[in-house]
Amino acid sequence: MSVNPEIQGRSYPTTEPYLVGREKVREFSRAVLSTSPINLDPEAARAAGYADVVAPPTFPVVVQEHTLAQLLGDPDAGIDFSRVVHGDQRFSYTRPIVAGDELTATMTVTSVKSLGGNSMVTASSEIVDASGAHVVTAISTLVVRGDES
Repeated sequence: MSVNPEIQGRSYPTTEPYLVGREKVREFSRAVLSTSPINLDPEAARAAGYADVVAPPTFPVVVQEHTLAQLLGDPDAGIDFSRVVHGDQRFSYTRPIVAGDELTATMTVTSVKSLGGNSMVTASSEIVDASGAHVVTAISTLVVRGDES
């Protein structure tokens, strides 16, 4: 089954709130080999003007994962997860993510293209804080490999 091009433009429900924890930020920072004190030490983050530790720039994938699960679980999308390869990831920030933020995300499928027998699905997840203020937009492109002949 190929990806349904009619999902282009589809938006999915806003995710449940995700509370950014200090230890999650530290764990993620260590996993991506960040040595920046503002990612690991609350005092260093406060000295730099932040309320708590600051998440590394790629941390929004943790929140975006919940939106992508909606897309991958949508039977109308026609996406076979066993054929998915992550093609591209981008972030556009209004402000950094800080421990203590409560974030929700809403995803829209912005593009569905066919290329060389594969499908390219691009989705944009708008991530906002508890007040509804924009924090970051996470844009992912998934490559769904076509049938092998």
